[in-house]
Amino acid sequence: MEIRFKAVDALLISRMKKWLGSLLVASLFMLLILRYGVMKNPIGERYLTSLFSPNASNPLELHDAVVPPAVQNPENASTVVPAATIVLSLLAQRNISKEEEKTLQTWNHLKHLVNHSQGLPNAVDSIKDAGGAWNSLMDSVEEKRLRDGNESSRGRGKEKQCPYFLNKMNKSELDNSIYKLRVPCGLTQGSAITIIGIPNGLLGNFRIDLTGESLPGEPDPPIILHYNLRLHGDKITEDPVIVQNTWTVAHDWGEEERCPSPAPEKIKKVDDLDQCNKMVGKEDSQFIAITHSNTSRRSSNVQEGSKTRKYFPFNQNHPFVATLRVGLEGIQMTVDGKHITSFAFRETLEPWLVSEIKISGDLKLISVLASGLPTSEDSEHINDLETLKSVPLSLQRPLDLFIGVFSTANNFKRRMAVRRTWMQYPAVRSGAVAVRFFVGLHKNQIVNEELWDEARTYGDVQLMPFVDYYSLITWKTLAICIFGTEVVSAKFVMKTDDDAFVRVDEILASLNRINVAHGLLYGLINSDSRPDRNPHSKWYISPEEWPGARYPGWAHGPGYVVSHDIAKEIYMRYKKGNLKMFKLEDVAMGIWIADMKDVLKVQYKKEEKVYPLGCKDGYIVAHYQGPREMLCLWQKLQEGHGARCCGDR
Repeated sequence: MEIRFKAVDALLISRMKKWLGSLLVASLFMLLILRYGVMKNPIGERYLTSLFSPNASNPLELHDAVVPPAVQNPENASTVVPAATIVLSLLAQRNISKEEEKTLQTWNHLKHLVNHSQGLPNAVDSIKDAGGAWNSLMDSVEEKRLRDGNESSRGRGKEKQCPYFLNKMNKSELDNSIYKLRVPCGLTQGSAITIIGIPNGLLGNFRIDLTGESLPGEPDPPIILHYNLRLHGDKITEDPVIVQNTWTVAHDWGEEERCPSPAPEKIKKVDDLDQCNKMVGKEDSQFIAITHSNTSRRSSNVQEGSKTRKYFPFNQNHPFVATLRVGLEGIQMTVDGKHITSFAFRETLEPWLVSEIKISGDLKLISVLASGLPTSEDSEHINDLETLKSVPLSLQRPLDLFIGVFSTANNFKRRMAVRRTWMQYPAVRSGAVAVRFFVGLHKNQIVNEELWDEARTYGDVQLMPFVDYYSLITWKTLAICIFGTEVVSAKFVMKTDDDAFVRVDEILASLNRINVAHGLLYGLINSDSRPDRNPHSKWYISPEEWPGARYPGWAHGPGYVVSHDIAKEIYMRYKKGNLKMFKLEDVAMGIWIADMKDVLKVQYKKEEKVYPLGCKDGYIVAHYQGPREMLCLWQKLQEGHGARCCGDR
């Protein structure tokens, strides 16, 4: 018996050794895989760290996350994006409070967005960039918690990270051939850059570049606007010329826009202003008498044998005051008070991306001033703070109306204007109507930190798991439908913008009057619109994106309402992978509703008092209203003057 047991023991020991050897080999193999994955993918490293953190909470229900397969970027077919890493890095567990979780209430529902990127430019890149931005933000939030817990840091005032203006007039700083001014929180509509200088040197040529942040692995940052002044012409012309363009690593230089234009009859308008003032480069004898006037600048180019000069806004060795101003559709340049050029924003190159102003060339720089910059209000100095905070959502009773507001991360002033005006309607303050801002992450960490503090303070911001691009706003429409049906239960769901004034009382009264609870699309309905086939248009739609000659009926984006069943059906189709993405969000809603006619009886109710192009007296929704106009409109309503417009918008 003893011999038998010894034999059995020997056999067991032998097998145990083999098993342990196999386990050791397998463990080493797994460590190599993990090491390779972490080294090759920094997002993955942070994800693994957060996944196994002992202090992590689980606000985003990671265990429910269904990870899609690897996604191929349509813009670069040779690059395969690891979708698992992208999604999981955003859904990873984080040590945040229950109150902070309310900022992310749609995230887990949006975990399949990477599967709905077809037809949306830069969609996958936007999610990738959001992964990095989110990890950096969470690291910063954790560092701040540790810092705030330190006794020595208490009592210190909050440092202003996003200043309202920046200026440089120091001669030693401005004497360099290349001058750079850092813009920490980007530009927004109304921002302006004023430059005072004198073209000098041999040629007097100089450049102004508005650049973004360099991405990891890319040698140079994108150029949102390249403004190139050539006083003695170039290879195309001997006359003075202004050349405007953009540049990215992916697409190199874009199409030049020249002023004077080689084809004046094709000059387009941006924000209702000519791309190039038709007077630039024009021969006109009326300028002869004022050639030497200090109030007008002339080109030194004089045609031989003629006293006629060509008007040009810059002149060598003569001072100028030039202002680049951010408009709704593009950037305008004025010189000595006269409009000279307009430059339309190009896809994915939007003003909020600007992080630096670079001025170089033959220019004696006297002063640079950046004003109207996006900045947040210091909550410690707001007297009516409690009245601006969102009312807690009631889970016991359905909302009469949920309103989702499109906003961009650095639009701090616009959101504050909305909070101080139409979010003060009694229906909103009583909780019968809820309002939330839907905001994508920013590439700039400072902006994200300010946004996070704002979200915690007011409780009305819903962060999106992607970086904001205009081409991705349809994802926000989807998120609004999800919030209005899955996070809360609202009878009606409305979409609007942060520069739209909404008369909430009139919207509710109209919904009660038309008395349609199911299959409703309410707003300014457009039943006969065609796709824009102009490739230079912001709203260009290729035949591949929409082959039809006309769109189905849709409602203009500044303010439309759908019933609960439509919003719910949109979410269900998204979950099943049956929702067609389309980059024009209001038209996309019309397309989705048209596809539902086999399961829902759809009713289109037109509201003529939704004004998408500005304000008219008697409005229900007035679009393109700046913070001052919003406050003015609200004051008129409060003083009993009715829905009367302010200014010329």
